[in-house]
Amino acid sequence: MPESPARPFKPGEIELKRAPKEPLAPGGDGDAGLLELPVIEPPRVANARGKRPDWLRVKLPYGPTYKQVADLVEQHQLHTVCQSARCPNMGECWSAGTATFMILGNVCTRSCGFCAVMTGRPDAGLDWDEPRRVAEAAEKMRLKHVVVTSVNRDEREDGGAPIFAETIERLHALGCTVEVLTPDFRGNREACQMVFDARPDVFNHNVETVPRLYRRVRPQAHYQRSLDVLRWAKEAGLRTKSGIMVGLGETQDEVLALMDDFVAIGLDVMTIGQYLQPTKMHLPVEEFVHPDVFRWYKEVGEAKGLGHVESGPLVRSSYHAERHV
Repeated sequence: MPESPARPFKPGEIELKRAPKEPLAPGGDGDAGLLELPVIEPPRVANARGKRPDWLRVKLPYGPTYKQVADLVEQHQLHTVCQSARCPNMGECWSAGTATFMILGNVCTRSCGFCAVMTGRPDAGLDWDEPRRVAEAAEKMRLKHVVVTSVNRDEREDGGAPIFAETIERLHALGCTVEVLTPDFRGNREACQMVFDARPDVFNHNVETVPRLYRRVRPQAHYQRSLDVLRWAKEAGLRTKSGIMVGLGETQDEVLALMDDFVAIGLDVMTIGQYLQPTKMHLPVEEFVHPDVFRWYKEVGEAKGLGHVESGPLVRSSYHAERHV
């Protein structure tokens, strides 16, 4: 008899392995002149670890529109990254009638140290009815702009790209604009091209953090591979977007160096938000970054040549996504 798939782990059931922090090498990846932009200087603010500051308080979900979105998601047997990743903006977005659909199931083949999505072995095969259900829910919600993301499906050569492509096509048929937030598809160019050919209005793939922290934050990912995927999307003529979390131990110089990498590949939109620890088993918050620093990052990024930088403590990939088309 074939071996039955292992039950997915829930957040808190396993302790993730942690690699030791790596010091920033003297004269390493950063450019020594990165802070020489005129006028703009980093704000001097005190940001201590510990209790969550006032600027990170959010409203609890409420209202009839929120309930309607929740009911539609349940009725159509869909998943949302809002729920799975415990997004702090879920109350605001759902109350406004918007949601980010998560396709390819709710079990991820990777175990990133920051993410609350379940890790394990997904059910075999793909749910070919999922694109229809996403489109039907979007139509009932009367959405004009839809964000679609997914778990990683590394057990598949195509990474689930066919489901992304069909979902985009069905949503376009309804007259919706579409942003996709995809995995890196393990750098499989053909899988990426399948998504590019469906012509999403925005192609988003998050690098999540600075290169030095990848072993600790994204142990199964590669920074350069993520940059390559974004570059391929730009070469395919798509509007591109990527984002990072801060507060994981990165330095300001490292964030600015990452911005330079984005400028070099022609990235259109960058998002920057505060990392918040979803459970005690996930990576701790090293720093609560002050709102003044987020404002400074926006000024510097746009001065460097990024078309738009959405930067703030509660900013997430799909926050105000309709403005990024």
